[in-house]
Amino acid sequence: MRIGVPKETAPGERRVALVPESCKKLKQAGYQIAMETGAGVSAGYPDDAYHELGVDVEADPTALLGGADVALKVGAPSVDGGRDEVAWLRSGAVYLGSLMPLRHLAAVRALAARGVTAFATDAIPRTTRAQSMDTLSSMANITGYKGVLLAAAELNKYFPMFMTAAGMVPPAKVFIIGAGVAGLQAIATAKRLGANVTATDVRPEVKEQIESVGGKYVGIELAESAAAGGGYAKELSDADRARQGEILAAQIAQSDVVITTALIGGVFAPKLVTAEMVRSMKPGAVIVDLGADGGGNCELSRPGETTAVGGVTVMAPLNVPASMPLHASLLFSRNLTAFLLAFTKEGAFALDLDDDIQQGALVTHAGEVRHSRAREALAREGA
Repeated sequence: MRIGVPKETAPGERRVALVPESCKKLKQAGYQIAMETGAGVSAGYPDDAYHELGVDVEADPTALLGGADVALKVGAPSVDGGRDEVAWLRSGAVYLGSLMPLRHLAAVRALAARGVTAFATDAIPRTTRAQSMDTLSSMANITGYKGVLLAAAELNKYFPMFMTAAGMVPPAKVFIIGAGVAGLQAIATAKRLGANVTATDVRPEVKEQIESVGGKYVGIELAESAAAGGGYAKELSDADRARQGEILAAQIAQSDVVITTALIGGVFAPKLVTAEMVRSMKPGAVIVDLGADGGGNCELSRPGETTAVGGVTVMAPLNVPASMPLHASLLFSRNLTAFLLAFTKEGAFALDLDDDIQQGALVTHAGEVRHSRAREALAREGA
């Protein structure tokens, strides 16, 4: 069975879906592998590193994908312009990558029409068995870490408390909103840098996790549970949202740094930080909106830009993992490889739609959209 890995062409994307370490394991399992020329260069993996392992490096992406039984990508396949990757795939091929189906409905529609069996690694169930395949968690870990570094570089003061010959300077006050994978890594990183860290989440059960990585938990007692299962949160009721707003306003006003990581269902970012909250912050304060890919958690965020609002810097970086492409690619590649090897029989990927992991990750198959929320969204588009 042949695996094809095209070059990522989305603006700012520097990752690659398969690194040499994983190629070696997959070849040992019986797969043939072909990479597009230069696919790993931006991530720090030159063509020669693949050649040395007996991987084919091909210049023509049309032939590469057309001859692939399994196509691996980091992001969703392109479906317009001069590079229609879905059109190059053969009917019956398997696509595996972080498809984010609700954000890429055009790609989902095209994959179904082409007869491709597409799996979204960001939809893999968050179970113990599937943990090694979960690209969403791997990339969120990087996002939380890098978000704190961005804040520290922008802030006009130290993160830690310092005793100097000129006297003591107090530590920065950092407030983290959301305690999923990205949030917990942000808490731990800010704490390691010496900041005074407070964090909140709509799921009170994460209080112990926040405290275990050095943060102080603040939150409200919800009238309704906000847990959506699988480590995700769901939208709050109007009453709970109002009470949450009061806590956020109080914490944000006294913080030097606010880092937001909140996503509904791991996809869309709720607007939690209002313009009024931003204006209550002291001059020199920094907001890093790590929900920018999902639309942003701050009303004043401009995804992909850094702006100034009354002396407060609002950063809304996109695709943060791509800014650390070597390790981001390494982890992503390991996740994809774990998925493939878990279902490999006699050197080939075995489709098993009764398996809970394949069921959860399946987006399209046999000409149909199998991902229920994507199917509903496409129906609304056609209405």
